[in-house]
Amino acid sequence: MTRAGFVHQALCYASDEEFLSGTLGFVHDGLTADDAVLAVVDRDNITLLRDALGDAAREVDFVDARDWYHFPSRTLRQYNDYCTEHEEGGARRVRVIGEPVWAGRTAFETQEWTRYESLVNVAFAGSGHWIVCPYDARVLPDDVLADVRPTHPEVALGTGGPAVSGGYADPTDFYAECDERTRTLPDVSVPVDPPREVPFARGESVAARLAVAEFARRCRITDDRARDMAAAVHEAVVNAVRFGGGHGVLRLWHDPDWVVCEVADTGGGRPAVSVRDSGYLGHVPPAPRAASGHGLWVVRQLCDLVSERLGAKGAVVRLHFRR
Repeated sequence: MTRAGFVHQALCYASDEEFLSGTLGFVHDGLTADDAVLAVVDRDNITLLRDALGDAAREVDFVDARDWYHFPSRTLRQYNDYCTEHEEGGARRVRVIGEPVWAGRTAFETQEWTRYESLVNVAFAGSGHWIVCPYDARVLPDDVLADVRPTHPEVALGTGGPAVSGGYADPTDFYAECDERTRTLPDVSVPVDPPREVPFARGESVAARLAVAEFARRCRITDDRARDMAAAVHEAVVNAVRFGGGHGVLRLWHDPDWVVCEVADTGGGRPAVSVRDSGYLGHVPPAPRAASGHGLWVVRQLCDLVSERLGAKGAVVRLHFRR
């Protein structure tokens, strides 16, 4: 079966047979149509799909989901890069079976992966690609399964074909809902001791970078990650100076799991900017030649997790680096 335009479906399955019912025909149809086919799924499901495909499995790119689904923004970039590469290589379209990894996530991480599933609809809206996201109903918690319909326009029903997801939410509205949920969640990292504070103002981003470099050494962060931290903080500080009143404060702290760099500004009376108009605050890849929108995208690529609270009276952006 072929479809026009971007398609984003969820496949809720409760057995190996249901998984294959919802994916096998999808792959065969794609190969027949000369589509590029990528399966980023659980290791056991790779085995299932390979065995069922037989010789045709050689035409499919398989990736263990645990090697792909590390942090949301980087995963979205990987899919974007894969699709761009195959579009330029002449593929008619890209078909993806993408199975997020939910096990072992904190409540905040789970929330950000749920947000990611909604933002997929924005990132690939203008494409002709087709993504099916399997959800294993045997093991996933109820809160994850409850967000399947709001984040996927369709629910795949195996051989029965797709059904419109009656609970689908516009990504902008769902983004706001995620923000509301996040306010009720415990922070990923809360400083036990008073954090180190480094004031900054226009022309003083060097002081912030030097403070981050010193803090990274104290936390025994590798040189590569220390460079990522310094670059990410620099971008966040530049944004704060440019849009947040010209000055602010950098706060640094750590715990056994995370190193956190928080950039706060005073707002500077800036007008409210909608999430949609801001490019979803760096979650969605900006157009390569876009005049703006690259800063927060770069920050999210360098960090493991980013949280932000924006308002007329100031913004607080937290950059999280897993130790």
